[in-house]
Amino acid sequence: MQHPIEEFLSEQPVLVLDGAMATELERRGADLRDPLWSAKTLIELPALIASVHRDYFAAGADVATTATYQATFAALERRGMTGEAAATLMLRAVHLAIEARDDFWADHANRTGRRRPLIAASIGPYGAMLADGSEYRGHYSVSDAELASFHRRRLALLAGSGADLLAFETIPCLREARVLGRLLEEFPQVTAWLCFSCQDGARNCEGEDIDECAAALEEFPQIAAVGVNCTPPELLNSLLRRMRGRTHKPLIAYPNSGEHYDATRKIWQGQAAHRSFADASRAWYEAGARLIGGCCRTTPEDIRAIRTRYLAALR
Repeated sequence: MQHPIEEFLSEQPVLVLDGAMATELERRGADLRDPLWSAKTLIELPALIASVHRDYFAAGADVATTATYQATFAALERRGMTGEAAATLMLRAVHLAIEARDDFWADHANRTGRRRPLIAASIGPYGAMLADGSEYRGHYSVSDAELASFHRRRLALLAGSGADLLAFETIPCLREARVLGRLLEEFPQVTAWLCFSCQDGARNCEGEDIDECAAALEEFPQIAAVGVNCTPPELLNSLLRRMRGRTHKPLIAYPNSGEHYDATRKIWQGQAAHRSFADASRAWYEAGARLIGGCCRTTPEDIRAIRTRYLAALR
C-alpha cells in the first residue's frame, strides 16, 4: 500500500507544504509571548487557526500542518490542565485542520488540478517543550528512555487523531530522530516525515553531519520523507545535496524566512532572504526536494508563489 506522500508524488512533481503557523498568527494579531507559543491560540482563538489553514489551502498548499508543535502533555499539565483536557486540546487542533480542509474541498471549484489535501499532525522536538531555544541546539540532558517517554503519549494520541500522517519537525539531533523512528514501530499504521533543524550547510543543530543523519534514518520505513525545516533558506541547497546521496526517501525543504530567532528575548531579528521562495524552490527541487513549503515568518503569499510560479512550470 502506498503512503500519502507516495500517492501525491506519483501524480505531481512536488507536494506543496503550507507555511508558518505561529508567526502567521502573530501577524494577524495573536499574542504568543508564552511558552505554549501557537498552542496558546488553541485555547484562546481557535477560529484564527482555522482561518490560517484555510488561507494556506487557498494559496495552494497540499498539506495543513496542525498547531500541535508546542502542545505537549508536559507543557499543558504545567499550566494546570488535566491529561484529558490536554488531549482534547491537541485533538481540537487536528479537527480544526480537518474541518478547514473539508470546507475547502467541498467547493468543487477548488478541485481543479488538485488532489484532496492532507493533514499532517505536527510533533515538535523535546527542546520545543523547554521553550528556551533548545530545538536549535540539541545536546539534551535526558536519556533515550526519557525522550521516548516524553514523545510516546502525544504520538499515540496524534496517531489516532484522524490526521493523514505525522510531521516530526525541527529535530536538532540524530538521537531524538532515532527515538522517534523506533516509537513509530509501536504504531505500524502510521507514516511520518522528519525534518532536522540545522546550524550550517553541512550539520544539524547539534553538529552532526546531515548526510549521516539521512543515511541513519533509512532503517525506518515508516519515516516516509526526510529533510530540513526552520533553517535559513541559503543553507538548503548544500544540505539537500548532502542528503540526496545517502537516502532513497523523498527530501523535504521548508526553511524559515532567513531571520534569526532570539530565544531569550522571544523576537525575530535580521533580514529575510532577498530571493523569493518561488525562485529559491527551483534550486531546492534540483537539489532533490520533493516536499517544499515554508516555516517561521513565511506567509500564504510565499506558498502561492511556489504553487503558481514553480509547480506550474514543472508540469
